[in-house]
Amino acid sequence: MGQATGSRILGSGSALPARVLTNADLAAQIDTSDEWIVERTGIRQRYIAGEGETTASLAIEAAKAALADAGLEAKDIGLIVVATATPDNTFPATATKVQHALGCNGGVAFDVAAVCSGFLYALTTADSLLTTGTAKRALVIGAETFSRILDWEDRTTCVLFGDGAGAVVLEAADAANPASAGGPGVLASRLHADGANHDLLYVDGGPSTTQTVGHLRMKGREVFRHAVVNLSSVLKEVIEDAGVSADDIDWVVPHQANARILDATAKKLGIAPEKIIVTVDKHANTSAASVPLAFDVARRDGRIKSGDLVMFEAMGGGFTWGASLVRI
Repeated sequence: MGQATGSRILGSGSALPARVLTNADLAAQIDTSDEWIVERTGIRQRYIAGEGETTASLAIEAAKAALADAGLEAKDIGLIVVATATPDNTFPATATKVQHALGCNGGVAFDVAAVCSGFLYALTTADSLLTTGTAKRALVIGAETFSRILDWEDRTTCVLFGDGAGAVVLEAADAANPASAGGPGVLASRLHADGANHDLLYVDGGPSTTQTVGHLRMKGREVFRHAVVNLSSVLKEVIEDAGVSADDIDWVVPHQANARILDATAKKLGIAPEKIIVTVDKHANTSAASVPLAFDVARRDGRIKSGDLVMFEAMGGGFTWGASLVRI
């Protein structure tokens, strides 16, 4: 990490469940209000997976959209990395379900578990594997159904999360036109983790401990404080590694956890608010799906264009955090 690496984004796609759950809908179920949620988080609605909709089905839909956007077929893909904290099964990996559904069996397929930072971990892993020649093209997917690990009686957490998936197609970059020389591709990435803060954001279950799935538990105020510090720090690292300035960045695509975290991080770095892609109001926090989902939204509405310098960043339970700077 820290040097020009070897892959570029060819296309993107996303998927959302059919059902929309608004703040007003939640207020009818628990003691909360639209005003309370919006003021503290910026969230106005979220999508909730219904019967027949799973992490894998959303990942498959997003992957198909990304392949279509890239003008490729499933047979062109030799590597699939799915970032998720809510897999369909304890095993096998959700990525193998995606692979089989697409019909590109035989290549490499595995999941990455880094919660909300999962897409950054998956992107960096896929970029490294493409650089070493493991495959020529990869699907990198963030997909979650967090609604299935929420305690719907805990008003401090259940209002924050939603379900969805986002995907990008990566291709080994053209050596004659690397990102470091102005070509498209991943310029720099940094990843971190610190297990000391496990109890601030975790799920209180698992196969080896309780033999249950468990529910999400979070101490929001402490997570907020760590998020602003950690994200500001890793963004500075990546900017320095890439040899650019904050002013050079065209867009920041952050993990969509909380509008206040997005504002505070941008202010700390001196990045103009209008450069921040915000979808938290429509999607809430979709964990590993939030960065690729927001990226796809901004590409399809015309904001992010070919040649733009885009910063991805996220922090999640673990704690894990990271950032990647990519020229589109």
